[in-house]
Amino acid sequence: MDKKVVIIPTYNEKENIEKIIRAVFSLEGEYHILVIEDGSPDGTAAIVKGLQAEFPEKLHMIERKGKLGLGTAYITGFKWSIENGYDYIFEMDADFSHNPNDVPRLYQACKDGADLAIGSRYCNGISVINWPIGRVIMSYYASVYVRTVLGMKVYDTTAGFKCYTRRVLETLDLDRVKMKGYGFQIEMKYSTYRLGFKIQEVPIIFVDRTEGTSKMSSGIFGEAFWGVMGLKMRKIKARK
Repeated sequence: MDKKVVIIPTYNEKENIEKIIRAVFSLEGEYHILVIEDGSPDGTAAIVKGLQAEFPEKLHMIERKGKLGLGTAYITGFKWSIENGYDYIFEMDADFSHNPNDVPRLYQACKDGADLAIGSRYCNGISVINWPIGRVIMSYYASVYVRTVLGMKVYDTTAGFKCYTRRVLETLDLDRVKMKGYGFQIEMKYSTYRLGFKIQEVPIIFVDRTEGTSKMSSGIFGEAFWGVMGLKMRKIKARK
């Protein structure tokens, strides 16, 4: 049986974390969860620890001291997943903006031949609910900008709902990934693309969080904007 793990980074997600964990564990097929917890002062870690008693073999957590960035959280999770023999590694937010019911669709896309499956808001028009129109426009045209500059045929370049095959993450030099916010999502896709892996977008409907607070900031978009120029110049190498 394929070993599958969903990586969920958390910071102050007490309103969502138990519900998202139970939703993933209710899916058909066995999925494990790795929570990367960045020292939430609201007690998120305590909720996860309580659930680990109920799901001792399936629910894992790495606690970090402080808010160290989305990119470093996922890199930590990727390395742990490889070390623990997982075949399919997912990225997913804790706040239900990514529908857990779409997880098997991403898995199936990889089973059918994709190396990276992306839950895409923009491959079938714009499928976003509850975002202010300004944020929709910013996000959509950020992807247009990235696609134009990098020549990468991906419509949702900043998407954070993904499934990687183990082979991709073993091939990428994870220690060379530089960007931490939304730029991290772009950098990972571009590196995957440049190394010749097959990327498939799976249409999803993205629904903005209804509980908890957003972690978005203008600095995140700024890093992505300027970082794309640096990516264009950089040589992408496989890990030795």
